Amino acid sequence: MAASVIKSGGGGGRRGRRRGGRTQPMSEINVTPFVDVMLVLLIIFMVAAPLLTVGVPVELPQTAATALPTDDEEPLTVTITAAGEVTIQETETPRDELVAKLQAVAAERTSDRIYLRADGANSWNVVAEIMGDLNAAGFTNIGLVTDVANPETGG
Repeated sequence: MAASVIKSGGGGGRRGRRRGGRTQPMSEINVTPFVDVMLVLLIIFMVAAPLLTVGVPVELPQTAATALPTDDEEPLTVTITAAGEVTIQETETPRDELVAKLQAVAAERTSDRIYLRADGANSWNVVAEIMGDLNAAGFTNIGLVTDVANPETGG
């Protein structure tokens, strides 16, 4: 940061002048460059943030529900694709091995919270069966992930 120098005393007469031409440093900070840099960083993060989301692409149902609070651990996510394939985080898992793998994961975690993402094309029967498997594996706190929207209600 650069400091400017202003001359003390003003006016054009003899009374306002000091001897020796002393100067005082200006104690104001120019915030314009700081604001410019912050706006550029904001734009960079706004563009980069959507690119950081990775996962299995599914069409989530839309609801008006609010988001759940987050934990210290990385959230564990189980996804059901439109084709009925089940993935834990990003690892595809056969349906018959789901409970065993989740029990192994549950032994290493402190939280019993798990998020279930299901494509809207799946029937409720499939989603309910997977929720039963999650419960059998020891996860009793199941959150259903949806897209935020304001769906029209009947009428």
